Amino acid sequence: MTSEPVITGAGPGARADRLLPDAIGVTQDAVIGMASSAPAATSGLTLAALAAATAYGAGATLVLTAIPILVIANAYRRLNQWNATCSASFEWVGRAINPYLGYMTGWLMLAYYLIGGVALMVPLGPSVLQAFGTSASSPWPDLAITSVVIVVMLVIAVAGIRPTARTQIGVAVVEYTILAGLAIAGLVFVAGHHPGTVHLSAAWLHPAGIGGRGSLAGGFLISAFVIAGWDGTMYVNEEVKRRRTNPGRAAMWAAGLLAVLYTLVQVGLQGVVSPERLQAHAASVLVYTTQAFAGPGWGKVMAAAIALSVIATTGVGIALTARIMFGMASWQALPAFLANVSRRFATPVAASVLTAVLLLGLFWVYILGTSLANAFADLLSVSGWLTIAFYILTALAMTVFYRRHIFASPRNILTIAVLPLASAAFLGWVLVRSFQLATSAQKWSMVAVIAAGVVLMLLARLAWRSPFFGVVRERDNPGRR
Repeated sequence: MTSEPVITGAGPGARADRLLPDAIGVTQDAVIGMASSAPAATSGLTLAALAAATAYGAGATLVLTAIPILVIANAYRRLNQWNATCSASFEWVGRAINPYLGYMTGWLMLAYYLIGGVALMVPLGPSVLQAFGTSASSPWPDLAITSVVIVVMLVIAVAGIRPTARTQIGVAVVEYTILAGLAIAGLVFVAGHHPGTVHLSAAWLHPAGIGGRGSLAGGFLISAFVIAGWDGTMYVNEEVKRRRTNPGRAAMWAAGLLAVLYTLVQVGLQGVVSPERLQAHAASVLVYTTQAFAGPGWGKVMAAAIALSVIATTGVGIALTARIMFGMASWQALPAFLANVSRRFATPVAASVLTAVLLLGLFWVYILGTSLANAFADLLSVSGWLTIAFYILTALAMTVFYRRHIFASPRNILTIAVLPLASAAFLGWVLVRSFQLATSAQKWSMVAVIAAGVVLMLLARLAWRSPFFGVVRERDNPGRR
């Protein structure tokens, strides 16, 4: 019989009373997790790349990737039952395995939300301009639009988790309706064997794609990046009703629904035009493919969906990153001022402002300092590696923490040991193989991210004297109830 997890006492980093408890429900939390992934924006950035990497076997690749992702989501669910803290894997890995490894896990999470956030903001300006039927030959309209959106979403994030959740619900209804509806229409168009389309075939059901030309590692890496973001449900867990159980349920729902939505969009739109035309219009692929079968009017509608997607993920990204910072700062693992919470709004205002400033600064450097194609390729690879790394560490933390339960039943052997370890091994293979195939610039980008984390960790240990590095390893005791 499966034992229920022991709920241990909160450490110095757990300050649930400082955030607003019982503020949102499981549905709102699931939408926050999905918004963190930015379905329309992410599909727009990766559809052509995923089709090329998998030789049109992207649907199969996404489905296969969803299996270990759901296993990892279940690991998050179980760890949240033990310790519902907004810093999530930072504490879970640190208290179950090793505090130094936990710190690096927290840093990887922060780096992912900042770097991935920049990558997802790229299509905002062009999408807004396309939605209004205009274009720009300079980056300044793009910078202006994105800057205004960051400031507005910062205000909403500071105002509280309830306004943030309400905003996400409203955006999600419109965005997902447009995205799913046009994807289904595109699939019907492809199935009609119209001239210039890539015909459906059995090869689409194989992860190696047409002629076996697909790259398994490349396809799985992009798929992992695509589906990522559902873990955002955990970083607002202290503000969710039934905070030990609902965030885990929301994570499972968000991961599953994202896998379905991304698979539908990829399969529905990747064959609308020829491979050459798909790659030639990779920067605006959703709008271009929609226009190809539905006309310019519906192309503008898709552009609006992408813009809404970026707006939503920007707001969620500020809120989630700020809470991770807050949780780490509560342990003095980051500067102490980031642990402050507004009494009026019950939000980590300083951490929210810092997140917005970092996103704004990185985006300006990104747009003005490098070419779009090369910069995005580096950001995409680094973001994929980051999320895979902290997913693996979280799965291992769950197995380590609940290790005394493993042989209590056949189900426990499967859910605590076999599936999480197999999922971690699979994602580890994707990480290593894709790193081997990466460019030098991408590899050095990852090295730089890790080096920055090590520097921060040394500051936390030696300068800020964080008590986190003195925590004793914990485990669930099957004899306690």
